[in-house]
Amino acid sequence: MLNEFWATAPTRYKVLVFSAMGLIAVGIILNLVGNTSGNSGLATASLPVIGLGLVLHIAGIVVRGQAIRKGYKR
Repeated sequence: MLNEFWATAPTRYKVLVFSAMGLIAVGIILNLVGNTSGNSGLATASLPVIGLGLVLHIAGIVVRGQAIRKGYKR
């Protein structure tokens, strides 16, 4: 079932997963650039971007759980 889920996953789940991965990646890159260049403002500003990515990740988990529960009821 786990291998087949992505093929049958709802579009909103796929959007949430890719958005979360993108935001987390951008946040990490901003954090690395800010810390290596000594720009503490940029490093601090990257934390909410990472946090938003994590929130979207949790939302994706919720959407996936709902889709799986609907599959069990059928």
